[in-house]
Amino acid sequence: MALSKINPTKLSSWKKLVQQFDKENNLHINDFFKEENNRLDEFCINWENFYVDFSKNRLSNNSFKLLTDLCKETNLKNNIKKYFNGSIINETENRAVLHTALRSSENDEVNKTLNKIINISDEINSAKRLGYSGKKITDVVNIGIGGSHLGPEMVTEALLNYSQGIKPHFISNIDPDFTSILLEKLNPETTIFIIVSKTFSTIETLENANKIRTWFIDNASEDSIKDHFICISNNIEAPKKFGVSSENILSIPNWVGGRFSLWGSVGLVISIVIGSENFYDFLKGANKMDIHFKSSPFEKNIPVVLALISIWYNNFFKCETEAVLPYSQFLTKLPDYLQQASMESNGKNIDRNGEKVDYETGSIVWGSTGTNAQHAFFQLLHQGTKIIPIDFIAFKRPINGDSNQHEILNSNFLAQTNALMIGKSTSSENIHKNIDGNKPSNSIVINRLNPFNLGSLIAMYENKIFTIGSILNIFSYDQWGVELGKSIAKEILLGHDEGLDESTKKTRKQFKFISKNNI
Repeated sequence: MALSKINPTKLSSWKKLVQQFDKENNLHINDFFKEENNRLDEFCINWENFYVDFSKNRLSNNSFKLLTDLCKETNLKNNIKKYFNGSIINETENRAVLHTALRSSENDEVNKTLNKIINISDEINSAKRLGYSGKKITDVVNIGIGGSHLGPEMVTEALLNYSQGIKPHFISNIDPDFTSILLEKLNPETTIFIIVSKTFSTIETLENANKIRTWFIDNASEDSIKDHFICISNNIEAPKKFGVSSENILSIPNWVGGRFSLWGSVGLVISIVIGSENFYDFLKGANKMDIHFKSSPFEKNIPVVLALISIWYNNFFKCETEAVLPYSQFLTKLPDYLQQASMESNGKNIDRNGEKVDYETGSIVWGSTGTNAQHAFFQLLHQGTKIIPIDFIAFKRPINGDSNQHEILNSNFLAQTNALMIGKSTSSENIHKNIDGNKPSNSIVINRLNPFNLGSLIAMYENKIFTIGSILNIFSYDQWGVELGKSIAKEILLGHDEGLDESTKKTRKQFKFISKNNI
């Protein structure tokens, strides 16, 4: 069964939201606190290890209730059921969307792959699986791009405090200089390589894999490939020709999109780096958030609430961007990961009815880590002309670090959310120091950065993305815009000019292409 196909702008709740927005557009967030005595109770969610405060938004109680009505009118509850039960909700590719199943342990196919992931990572970390010369594995290199790269790299960096000792490296772009420098640091005797490509035909990934294969053979032997190369792919024969042994080939289910694939075989590098027990906890945390998403009422449902706030700002305030600002250096790559997950999913201009949309769909997602960001772009957030909704993410306790420093970090987190809302008035003599405030933010406070909580955090955003797409009547799980660029690149490499505009043809002459057949 497909998702409902309802234009949200035609609904009663949307029309009422338009009217409500006109009433409160010019109000200050402070006004809502003055008028709504129960605001903190109604605009805060306590769940497991999470505390979410969304009271600092330009959103009244009345508007929030209308947004939850929008959920009901767009059949969100029923759409969530279809999302989790394996219905063909990715209609343009005739696929189910079941990355959530990778973390539920209720599927035999999933469990079989998970056991293989665990066995490989346990063998490497216990030194049961050694390099071709009998030495212990010290490094693992993940070769992929997009969803095969961003997610695993983000998670392994976020959870470095839980490392079992294997050092991770990631290669994505076709950058020969970067690859060459990395290979100089590696010992072929003690390095495992993981090639991640669903089709085993991704140009960037195969070029990098072939370069590394050549380097490896030059330093070891072709026969030793079977001991050092692992492949994540649905193309079984191509990896075998590459030299990868059958037991080192793991598949990716057809119902898992690349940008949501880190929970399964694509997450092998994660399991190797943090260990199988921590990987299990990572999956459990995500599954816990899924259960919350499926069962909680809309007004106390974290992914739903965050989705509604995004829709509110994007469509009514016409905010083009939203920022994610984690107050943890280990989450440096989280904004990049969410950028792909969100923008590749909901950056669509055709609705599920096949009609051009006349409303806003995906937001531009960006961000960085505090407190570094405070000394970079926060000036614009405070005094700029743009309204930029922000998710602030902080952790109550450090993992191993200095508690005093952690308190300084969290004092900055609190100060920024307060300053953005309250602002500061000065005398007319110092008008340049006036800060209006009234800048919205969500505060997401989590007990500690650990595998379980990180799993919950990522799943929270994944389910937020689904909710936005569901309500806005778009297909979130295809990416035809990405595919177009890939196909044109292949034609250019082959020397074909058909279909290229005159500007591109002229610019093409600035480059010398020498490997036309190597794609």
